[in-house]
Amino acid sequence: MIFRQLFDPQSSTYSYLLADTEEGEAVFIDPVFEEAPRDAALIRELGLKLLCTLETHVHADHVTGAWNLKQRLGSQIGVSAESGAEGADRYLKDGETVRFGKRHLQVRATPGHTRGCVTYVLDSQAMAFTGDCLLIRGCGRTDFQQGDARAMYRSVHERIFSLPDSCLLYPGHDYRGLTVSSVGEERRFNPRLGGELSESDFVGYMENLGLPHPKQMDIAVPANLKCGRREGMAEPADHPDWGPINLTFAGIWEVQPHWVQEHLRELRVIDVREPDEYDGPLGHIPGAELIPLGALSARAGEIPRDRPVIAVCRAGGRSAQATVILRKAGMERVANLAGGMLRWRAQHLVVEGARD
Repeated sequence: MIFRQLFDPQSSTYSYLLADTEEGEAVFIDPVFEEAPRDAALIRELGLKLLCTLETHVHADHVTGAWNLKQRLGSQIGVSAESGAEGADRYLKDGETVRFGKRHLQVRATPGHTRGCVTYVLDSQAMAFTGDCLLIRGCGRTDFQQGDARAMYRSVHERIFSLPDSCLLYPGHDYRGLTVSSVGEERRFNPRLGGELSESDFVGYMENLGLPHPKQMDIAVPANLKCGRREGMAEPADHPDWGPINLTFAGIWEVQPHWVQEHLRELRVIDVREPDEYDGPLGHIPGAELIPLGALSARAGEIPRDRPVIAVCRAGGRSAQATVILRKAGMERVANLAGGMLRWRAQHLVVEGARD
């Protein structure tokens, strides 16, 4: 099984990708709207088919990326039947399973943070995704969205702590950089819900938190009640308007060689190799300007901005760094030539200066 834990620093949200390696089918738990280009890039790079995005609850601190990923990848949207959200493809009930390839997640209703909170438990019970119900040495708040401290206490003790001690717990958030816990750890050490703490102890604790409402609540909740579809909300770009440019999971904008050759007159090509490579066996792209990578920062101001810039090197590594340098210098229309001159030559595209 493929498993990835992803992080959105703005909201401190964890998202999770799970996929069956044999079938190549995947599910994605708690996507974030602004991270949709990153998440789509990862799924494409791994060659996966995203079947469904799954929400642990209606979030109050960020807008979900569920609708965004549906538009990009054709995935279905799954939410709790108790969530009150509109526009989902699957309304999940307690005990239901969500299959991906030969694997599946079981849905466990764990209300308390909100009425529609669920925990997703992997078929082997080796992993569980608790959303904001149970955090690492903490828990979600219970003072809005039909929150109920008594319901949360019972959810944790009856639905999560009933899993094996070795079951790894992956939360919806963490504000200290912690990534994973376990049932055994939280049962012993959680200061709100573990040890000998009673339900009345927990309720008293939660009633006196005195926390301000999340900053994004007025935006996030209405959008999430529509599964992330919000009129007038700008979509995160993964295709600039000047060409078929793709964003990689590494955060690099890339373009394919054939398109570059077809549009050479409309582009400015910057070759960041060394002079002996520029005139070496691979040759160079017609009209490419040589600026070695080591000199690029100092010379970035020399490059006119009247046309989009394509950075190129031998295999695409140095030129990827070149795009970072050029963007820091204020250039927005910049992309890396995918595969560099090796791919250019492998596709038998035109070159100058090549010698055997």
